[in-house]
Amino acid sequence: MKIYAHRGVASLYPENTMVAFQEAARLKCNGIELDVQLSKDGVPVVIHDETLERTTNGTGWIKDYSYDELRLFNASYTFGEKFGHCPIPTLEEVCSFVSRTSLTLNIELKNEIVPYPTLEEKVYDLIHSYKIKDQVVVSSFNHESLKHFHTIANDVKTAVLTEKPIDNIVEYIQDIGATGYHPNFTIITKDLMDMLNTYEIAVRPYTVNDPQVMQNLSNWGVEAVITDYPQLILS
Repeated sequence: MKIYAHRGVASLYPENTMVAFQEAARLKCNGIELDVQLSKDGVPVVIHDETLERTTNGTGWIKDYSYDELRLFNASYTFGEKFGHCPIPTLEEVCSFVSRTSLTLNIELKNEIVPYPTLEEKVYDLIHSYKIKDQVVVSSFNHESLKHFHTIANDVKTAVLTEKPIDNIVEYIQDIGATGYHPNFTIITKDLMDMLNTYEIAVRPYTVNDPQVMQNLSNWGVEAVITDYPQLILS
């Protein structure tokens, strides 16, 4: 079973920042998970919320700022002075970093609230440019976006993100063209895992922070878990 650091090592470092991703590599995690949106001028940027307030010292919507403006905000704001100024990364920075490692990069398309035309194309262009398609899995709660991504990039693995159970899940995943399933860990059962494993669907539940839960999931045959606490799980 593989360990993916959720937004980097988010329990110890500012989430979705280069320092958090670098720590995941140092800990020898198998992968990192991150979220991507577009700035006002169309730059793919790595941040979870559609607005700035929770994780930075900025206010307002990501979509309303150019990347040069977003770069001025401090994504380690909630950590005080501990990490200095951590700018919101571009996806290109992360792709460049990952291309020099063995990490798997789980890119979540964050477009279920704010529609970002061309997000899928821009993400694929970066994956192709840095020659990391074999290291990438793209996921999203926006399943129409995921289907569109598959049509333009069927050489990149995709995974269906969901918080609640979906009827006829195998057929649903196959219809989208995905090969993976990223559910909330609370909806996973042994029977469900047995079925998904039969169809060779890669299951990577989120956000698994309890070692006992992780052990159960490992016993049931999940491919990976996405966790805020890789440092505890790896130990």
